[in-house]
Amino acid sequence: MVENNDSACREREVTFRELIDLPSTTHATFGLYRYPAKFIPQVIMYILKNYARPGMKVFDPFAGYGTVGVVSRVYGCDYEMWDLNPLIETLHRIAVLEPAPIDVDALVRAVESSEHEFIPDWSNYEYWFPEEFFRVLSRAWGYYHSLEDQYAKLVLTIPLLRVSRHFSLDDMGRMKLSKSPRSCERVARLAKEDWESRFSTMLRNGVSAVQRRLIEYNALSPKCVSSTVRGGVDTLTANLEGSADILITSPPYLQSQEYMRYAKMDLYWLGYSEGEVRRLSKLELPYRSVAPERIRSETFQKIRDGIREHHIRKLYDAYFSGVIGALTRLSKDITSRLFLFVGRSSMRGRQVPIDRIMAEHFVDLGWTHEVTLVDTIVARRLFSYHVNPATQRRDDRTSAENLVVLAKT
Repeated sequence: MVENNDSACREREVTFRELIDLPSTTHATFGLYRYPAKFIPQVIMYILKNYARPGMKVFDPFAGYGTVGVVSRVYGCDYEMWDLNPLIETLHRIAVLEPAPIDVDALVRAVESSEHEFIPDWSNYEYWFPEEFFRVLSRAWGYYHSLEDQYAKLVLTIPLLRVSRHFSLDDMGRMKLSKSPRSCERVARLAKEDWESRFSTMLRNGVSAVQRRLIEYNALSPKCVSSTVRGGVDTLTANLEGSADILITSPPYLQSQEYMRYAKMDLYWLGYSEGEVRRLSKLELPYRSVAPERIRSETFQKIRDGIREHHIRKLYDAYFSGVIGALTRLSKDITSRLFLFVGRSSMRGRQVPIDRIMAEHFVDLGWTHEVTLVDTIVARRLFSYHVNPATQRRDDRTSAENLVVLAKT
């Protein structure tokens, strides 16, 4: 194990939003769905513009919303994406749809007049929805699940998910499904309004917005490429069949790894069973056992030696063994470069330079650390606290993201 003393010298500050000509991080279909800690498209565009060529295969093992695949089509690159959250398959089908005409008003009227009913396989749904709201939502989702027009069904999906969450007791400002005084106040206000008209208006505006975003994406001239998108994948144990030219990924955050908890309401409405959601949730890092992995980094060891609390050290070990263990195994099938987009998180006030730890580890394995590009985060998809409720300490979450570029030698 060696310490990469050049890591700090190889850092260069950038602003990806200024390096790529794109109106915003949510342009086209990049912002259709509010996904925690979402990959901004400019980062992937920068990578593919400078390091890839059409026909190359791109692989993202922690794909989240699936931005890597959406961008890869624009640059004519084949791609494969995995994620534990099965939502990725539906979200990606929507994001790359070719726009087609649709009568939005007729679609919303059909939802309003639906006589179908859908009850999610969720034992706790009554806790999250007032009865009068749930009756309307269950009929709307009954219509959704009865739809045979696949295009209409897909463009309706995200607006209906968004409206369903708005009419629930979930605090939508947080990245975990949770009730709060703020969310209870929102629902109480809704109940006093003409909420059925509000429901219809939100749905109509949402479908129209999806249509506009699809047209914007089509204007980027996405290419017809080979693609594989797999949800419900345990990346910590899965193997890549064949090889890929480059790996681009943003692994789970050190502090925030419970993405299934955020998504489960949406999964239930889409028809996933409670048993399946629970099974996948147990595979997230906070809840699973992880085989120890040798982390080839002096920085990792120095920080670990300073952690006195047993449960914090256990979390620290599990995170790096799980994530770096998976990336190490998968990197054997990557022929050109790794691009790891990670932040510098803190644990109980201790700064953890994840980018440096990963760079040192892969350098020790024979990869060349070409550069780390440091980008200050302007807008994050993470809920921000002044005081961390878990620790009662001042919140010191990730304020910058670092793109570690490693070349195979």
